[in-house]
Amino acid sequence: MPRAVAGTKRKDHRKKILKLAKGYWGRRSTNHKTAKDAVAKALMYAYRDRRDKKGQFRSLWIIRVNAACRAEGLSYSRFIEGLNKANIQMDRKVLSDIAIRDPEAFKAVVEQAKAALKA
Repeated sequence: MPRAVAGTKRKDHRKKILKLAKGYWGRRSTNHKTAKDAVAKALMYAYRDRRDKKGQFRSLWIIRVNAACRAEGLSYSRFIEGLNKANIQMDRKVLSDIAIRDPEAFKAVVEQAKAALKA
């Protein structure tokens, strides 16, 4: 009776791992044993960083809004407080975009926030 072997499953799995490891440095791209570890770690980092990217963008938007607010003589925290008091509901992404693309409109929003803080 012939011996049963893994057939193409084993070869296909190894090819899949080495394909994912293409471009890695040294043995990590050609040796299955090391490529397997490198690919596993890379996939973990990719999973983690897809979630981390959202927080990084939020930080970037806040930095941009803060810079634009300070040019108008107001800190970021006071600006957000003024927006809340004026009942203006804009997220940081939109505020950042307005600050970059349309400074006049952003200035108008800042003036509304300042007026709400005084009232």
